[in-house]
Amino acid sequence: MELIDELISAAQAFYDDARTNENGRSRSWEHCYRVFRDARIDPSPDYDYLSLHLAFYLASWGMYRGSCFILQKDYKVHTPIVEEILKPEYDCLFGLACADLRNSDVWEQYTKLYDKIAAYFDPIREKVAGRKRTTPVSPVLITKILMGTLGCVPAYDRFFQDGVATYKVTTQEYSLESVLRLVDFYEEHNDRLEEARRGMRTDDLIYPQMKVLDMGFWQVGFERDAGDAK
Repeated sequence: MELIDELISAAQAFYDDARTNENGRSRSWEHCYRVFRDARIDPSPDYDYLSLHLAFYLASWGMYRGSCFILQKDYKVHTPIVEEILKPEYDCLFGLACADLRNSDVWEQYTKLYDKIAAYFDPIREKVAGRKRTTPVSPVLITKILMGTLGCVPAYDRFFQDGVATYKVTTQEYSLESVLRLVDFYEEHNDRLEEARRGMRTDDLIYPQMKVLDMGFWQVGFERDAGDAK
């Protein structure tokens, strides 16, 4: 089986689990992504409600473990991030096609938002730690937020990293170059991936391209880990 076949099969397995497991954590992304989609056209979005959705989605996907500084904060810590994400200037990032990241204006907005989230969390993280930190805010946290609210980049967590390492599609560690290599990969296999993506929707929600990559490589990494454990 070719790489692209395996990846599509893995993404489909992830998607199917969300459909058969009514209250499974896979649906937390759907709930979060949907409310942020609707909020983008709401003249008076409920930032408190959106912050709570974001916090629960992050908790579902491991970001409230003991080692993460946001564990020491309530959900309202996310409100300034929610307010920033909903600014009209970032509309171009919502559910974007991978190829859109080659547009310099879109790329500029993406990097600006990523950096603003990092800059917001950095002093909070240092205050929780009680000391100066020399390492950047975790890209895992930031990319999970961007995936849950905009669907514009995969979440670079452990299983995703293991998945891309299995096929050597891009680097395991998050970087702008790594994201662009994912764009290359999607464009190379656009016809096959788009055919699969057309079947990945729930009610009025269409899965974005980056979510397909996120699901596929995460599932590959998850299954690899399960196999190693056996």
